[in-house]
Amino acid sequence: MTNDRSELALLQQQTKTRQKIVEAITHQFAAEDEGLQHALMAAKQAGLPEIQISPIQGKLLQLLAAACNAQKILEIGSLGGYSGIWLARALPPNGRFITLEINPTHAALVKNAFVQAGVSDRAEVRIGRALELLPQLQHEAPFDLIFIDADKANTPSYFEWALKLSRTGSLIVVDNVIRNGALTDIESTDAAVQGMRRFIKMAGAEPRISATALQTVGSKGYDGFAVALVTG
Repeated sequence: MTNDRSELALLQQQTKTRQKIVEAITHQFAAEDEGLQHALMAAKQAGLPEIQISPIQGKLLQLLAAACNAQKILEIGSLGGYSGIWLARALPPNGRFITLEINPTHAALVKNAFVQAGVSDRAEVRIGRALELLPQLQHEAPFDLIFIDADKANTPSYFEWALKLSRTGSLIVVDNVIRNGALTDIESTDAAVQGMRRFIKMAGAEPRISATALQTVGSKGYDGFAVALVTG
C-alpha cells in the first residue's frame, strides 16, 4: 500500500511539473492574443470538442511554415479555426491559406474566427468532404505546407493527396499520430488507431519523403505528430 501511494504521489508531482513547464513555455513563446482566445471561446460555446492543438503546437506550425517560406498552405480539418489562425499568420500579405471543413455550421464559425483574428484577407474555408474537395485543388497546387488534422481513419488517403498537391521542399504535418500510445497496439479495433498505423507504415516506405514522428505530452495529453519533407 505504501509503495502504491508513493507511486501515485510521484505521478501527481510529475503531472504538476509537466503542466508548469507547459504554462511557462506557452507564456514565453506562444501567448494567445484576443484573436486566438476568441476562436477558442466561440468553439467552446458552439459545443465543439476541445481537441484543438495547444498554443505551443500552434507556434511550432507557424515556425515550420515560416521556415519553408510558405506562400500557400492547406489544412485538412478546420475544427474551430484555431490552428488555421496560427498558420495563416505565418503567410506574407499575398499568401493563401485554405482549410477544408465538412460541417457548414463549423465552417461559419471558422470564417468568423478568421475575421476576428485579422487573417480573413488570406484565409478561406471550403465546405465539403475532404476527399471530394482535394481533387479540385490540383490546379491550385503545389502547396508549401499541408497540415492534416481531420478524421483519423482517412489519414492515409489524405496523405496520398498531400503528396499529389506538394512539391519538392513542401512540408506535410500530421497530428495525433501516437493516440495515447495505442499506435503500437496491433490488435486495436479503433478506426483512428488503425488509420494512423496505416499512415505510419505508408510514410515509412514512401521514397519521396524524409520523415519523422515525435511524441508529445502536455495539456493535450499523450500524443504526437509526424513531419515529412517532400524530397522528390
